[in-house]
Amino acid sequence: MKTPKFLFPAATAGILALTLTACGGGGGGGTTGGGSDAEANLDNRGPITYVQGKDNNNVVRPLIEKWNAEHPDEKVTFKEQTDQADQQHDDLVQRFQAKSTDYDVVSVDVVWTAEFAAKGWLQPLKDKMAIDTNGMLEAPVESASYKGTLYAAPKDSDGGILYYRKDLVPEPPKTWDEMMGMCSIAKENNIGCYAGQFKQYEGLTVNASEAINSAGGSVLDDEGKPSLTTPEAEEGLNNLVEAFANGNIPAEAITYQEEESRRAFQEGKLLFHRNWPYIYSLISTEGSSQVKDKFGMAPLPGKDGPGASSLGGHSAAISVYSKNKATALDFIKFLTNEEQQKFFANQASLAPVLSSLYEDQELVGKLPYLTVLQESIANAVPRPVTPFYPAVTQAIQENSYAALKGEKSAKQALEDMQKSIESAGAGSQ
Repeated sequence: MKTPKFLFPAATAGILALTLTACGGGGGGGTTGGGSDAEANLDNRGPITYVQGKDNNNVVRPLIEKWNAEHPDEKVTFKEQTDQADQQHDDLVQRFQAKSTDYDVVSVDVVWTAEFAAKGWLQPLKDKMAIDTNGMLEAPVESASYKGTLYAAPKDSDGGILYYRKDLVPEPPKTWDEMMGMCSIAKENNIGCYAGQFKQYEGLTVNASEAINSAGGSVLDDEGKPSLTTPEAEEGLNNLVEAFANGNIPAEAITYQEEESRRAFQEGKLLFHRNWPYIYSLISTEGSSQVKDKFGMAPLPGKDGPGASSLGGHSAAISVYSKNKATALDFIKFLTNEEQQKFFANQASLAPVLSSLYEDQELVGKLPYLTVLQESIANAVPRPVTPFYPAVTQAIQENSYAALKGEKSAKQALEDMQKSIESAGAGSQ
């Protein structure tokens, strides 16, 4: 099977547009790709700690139990963080800045790799620390790399999915306008029409970027400079603004993160819902689910066809301050082998990073949405790959949120977003 390519024109342009060059790193633990920290403890073995966000689907503990049974002298301890991405990020930053040896292998969101690598906090996966990425999807590998060097092992990928009530809408909408036209069905059934994640946090950056990219715009141009003052970008953000204003997106969705929005759909309160694949196993199996056998999955709707999801997913990285890097390297290889990848998919609806699994008939039989998910990842657009990412996402969040609340027009929000991203250093050399 060939690695999925970026098929949607807007997504193709967006991928090129969303690559930034930076003027250095700085802060924390040394220089990019080198230094004494990166060269230390490469052959050491012993107990390590693995750090990841909340294990909602119970995938981490069984894997660690399996590893520990096979490696009694190199046991892994699981440090579970919260389910909030921003808090996970800040926890890692604090540990790295302190040059803490407490965290050995850490789960990093795809948007954190450049920031952490530029500051010298992640062990470069090259030379004797190299891993084999042959057979992995191209997009996750690129997201785990910085300036041509791999800094993390792609563990799971992700693409946004449109969940819909197939008992009320037999065929899913292919465009945004088509979906908005179906909102009358939601009103007839006294439920909300559409919701994603619109609270002021990282999820809003994802949703706002998807809206902009799916309308043919992009956050940055081909040179890595912000390009938000375009008619296409305005159309994309305004789609969300208008849907809030006319009630097609329920007012309470301004407070939604992944779990709040998942519960709303699972409780039968929404006709359409944008979320990640992980919720499939939850809404399919939880006893409280009101939509177990009533939902379908489709690509996100765009302007003239399938839209452009933000690329999601996580990679496993080794801290440069780890004391047992040989064990850490073996553990991240363990997380990415075929057996564990299948377990992630079956247990937690996580998108595999191995191309071959999308053609594995046994797996596809159990998880029929894999074809949709593959298309979502193929059309996905990365969020800005930059050491300045915290400032960039803050600009997107703050201004998008103000627009959704009606405090700014979409046009004004995008102009302010543009200025903030420029001042953050986007496009600088």
